[in-house]
Amino acid sequence: MYQTGGGNPVLSDRVLVNGTVTEATLASDGELRWSEGGSHRRLEVAREVLGFSAEGSRIKIRAAVESGGIYCVGGREAPVRKTFVFEPLSEDSLKLWCQKLQGYIDSLGRPKRLLIFVNPFGGKKCASKIFVDDVKPLLEDANVEFTVQETKYQLYAKEVAQSLDLSKYDGIVCVSGDGVLVEVINGLLEREDWDAAIKMPIGAIPAGTGNGMAKSLLDSVGHTCTTYNATLAIIRGNKRSLDVATILQGETRFFSVLMLAWVVDKVWWQIFDIESEKYRWMGSARIGFYALQRVFHLRKYNGRISFVPAPGFEAYGEPSSQEGHFVGKDISNPSRSEPLKVQPCGYRGPNVDLESSNWRKIDGPFVSIWLHNVPWGGEDTKAAPDAKFSDGYWDLILIGNCPKLALLSLMPEMNNGNHVNSPHVLYLKVKAFVLEPGPRADDATKGGIIDVDGEVLARGRGTYKSDRKSLMAYDKLQITVDQGLATVFAPV
Repeated sequence: MYQTGGGNPVLSDRVLVNGTVTEATLASDGELRWSEGGSHRRLEVAREVLGFSAEGSRIKIRAAVESGGIYCVGGREAPVRKTFVFEPLSEDSLKLWCQKLQGYIDSLGRPKRLLIFVNPFGGKKCASKIFVDDVKPLLEDANVEFTVQETKYQLYAKEVAQSLDLSKYDGIVCVSGDGVLVEVINGLLEREDWDAAIKMPIGAIPAGTGNGMAKSLLDSVGHTCTTYNATLAIIRGNKRSLDVATILQGETRFFSVLMLAWVVDKVWWQIFDIESEKYRWMGSARIGFYALQRVFHLRKYNGRISFVPAPGFEAYGEPSSQEGHFVGKDISNPSRSEPLKVQPCGYRGPNVDLESSNWRKIDGPFVSIWLHNVPWGGEDTKAAPDAKFSDGYWDLILIGNCPKLALLSLMPEMNNGNHVNSPHVLYLKVKAFVLEPGPRADDATKGGIIDVDGEVLARGRGTYKSDRKSLMAYDKLQITVDQGLATVFAPV
């Protein structure tokens, strides 16, 4: 029986389920219905079915269903893998069932071929095990073909993304913390065909220290941040746009999708990786431990920020003549380490009329400056509760003069985003931003650290020793936002 129409049967036929003949129906809205043991059963193909296979005369349907049962309206329980077996009563019926099921799954636009980066060095160095134990079985259930590449060194994923034959894949997945995803974005945008390349959907599966992107995506629909949920989101193929910020200093560019922090006092979450290596044995707990130490040795830094406020935030700061435009201008490097050079090809940044924009400014000293594109800076840090993935703005979180005890009381509030309600915190949205970092207020010979997406972008004098060169100098830099430039796999 073949019919069309909203919610009407596409295919209805008698099948054998657990030794009993019953009527099974695939509706045009993707609902699969049948009876079993005297109960009516149903599966939503788009939300619950991963894939299927024909084995002999039987069809095995592999699904991820709510743990409380096959179907749970509005449920947010952790899904579990289950297999349902149908046996059509004829070979023609078997072929028709396979054809209709595959046709509906194909209509959902799910990825069929994925390139998967696994970072074996990030976090607790368990990404490879996470992939084998948690990710791979789900992809196999969904009949997704995949190619796995373990990252071998920093910027490895960026190099691969720059030269990758994108026609071979429907998406790129990062089993890591946030760093590999950021590398992929930068690699795609430095290609000659960047405008087509950046449309490649990117997935984030949490297996690192920060996992801010995965947490933000899953939390936006009320899902817990697990590798299981993140993998399901990728399999289902739903996508959403993501803002990309261009960070510019002279002719050097870096593309950010998560956050920028001027680490004026290293009080907050993943930035502590920079100075807390001696506590790495504590795992992620070292972040809070080190933060507590730093609060009682509070540092403040001089400097200035200038910004173009989003509508509704024009009253913040003081009027400024800051043009915010210095493409091609030489910028000195007070840290005396030669910045790395970025090849002048690929995406150059959004077209923004900075000179005629309504610039505002705020002068230091500052305790902390953050810019956020997504709500969560890490799984336990909701730094920017009002941040949106593709609104064309980044959220600015500023802490100026703040007493130590007040700062200490803010730390637990970052678990739920309530820190932005403090009178010591300034929270607004900006379209463009210029940072002019200065030295420590109590010691002009020492500078701070500028962190982007969990990696050091620039460091001032007297911070720490490193053989790794900074991408930029500890000096004036500009940030502009391109609305919805990138695409990520997202849960629904």
